[in-house]
Amino acid sequence: MKHVSILALHDATMSCIDSSYQILNRVNDFLKYQGRAPFYKVEIVGVNATETLGSHLYRINVGNTIERLAKTDVVIIPLICGDFAKVLEHNAAYAHWLRIQRHNGAEIVSLCVGSFFTASTGLLDDRRCAIHWAAKNDFAQLFPRVQAIDDTIITDEDGIYTCGGGYSYLNLLLYIIEKHLGKDLSILASKMFEIDIERKSQQPFIIFIGQKRHGDEEVLKAQDYIETYTGEAFSVDGLCKTLHLGRRNFERRFKKCTGNSVIEYMQRVRVEQAKKQLESSRKTVNEIIYETGYKDVNAFRKVFRKFTNLSPLEYRRKYA
Repeated sequence: MKHVSILALHDATMSCIDSSYQILNRVNDFLKYQGRAPFYKVEIVGVNATETLGSHLYRINVGNTIERLAKTDVVIIPLICGDFAKVLEHNAAYAHWLRIQRHNGAEIVSLCVGSFFTASTGLLDDRRCAIHWAAKNDFAQLFPRVQAIDDTIITDEDGIYTCGGGYSYLNLLLYIIEKHLGKDLSILASKMFEIDIERKSQQPFIIFIGQKRHGDEEVLKAQDYIETYTGEAFSVDGLCKTLHLGRRNFERRFKKCTGNSVIEYMQRVRVEQAKKQLESSRKTVNEIIYETGYKDVNAFRKVFRKFTNLSPLEYRRKYA
């Protein structure tokens, strides 16, 4: 049997705490129906006997406190909301306890942006972390030693698990069940709770937001130019000539500031423009492609799939 501690962090969302509690306990019911012993002992754990959640919307009576709980096998870090710097300050009391549990062999399961708290403890340093695409820039600024990834749903780094996307934590819970109890139990939980299994990518959901809080005025000018003239075909050399910049040094600075190469930034901006057109206009796919500055339809289709995991037509069917 594994002891699972769901932390009642300040500013956590009640829904992910409750659903984690219910799903894991329901797995015990599935095992009972199969004539097997329960596998999880699940407790909600806090600093105090009663904790306030969700920006003071909820109060919850916890099953245990970190002062009394010396050892646990799995720690679930819930999704947190609000100003991340303040949230981390509000929950500082949990950090030392979490590091001790990890040192003693506990698995750490971070639900969506709960990984901000996990990263604040240093446990994600030099590891990959799946982060919600909208939070990636903030996360990267706060935790430069962590490899933030916004194109995948789940990462598994030697027993430290993260997931990107608000409700993709449900997929992470299925993944944890599969690791502990096998594929059959994970599939059963998927069917009983009607959670799509094997969803692996955030890419169809991403809205590209360029990183602009870097302070390099020339890079900002280049970003603005790329975003303003999306329908025009221009090269990196052409961009540098227009802005009177040396290419080699500029490309290095651009990558450092934005996390993207100049070419990749151009591609992502144009794909984002095409996505908006596919969602709302009646233009043909080829018309939309030409309006993004591409003359080679097949080349754009490859770029579009690279960033969305969908063809333009599949994207239109999904979101129009």
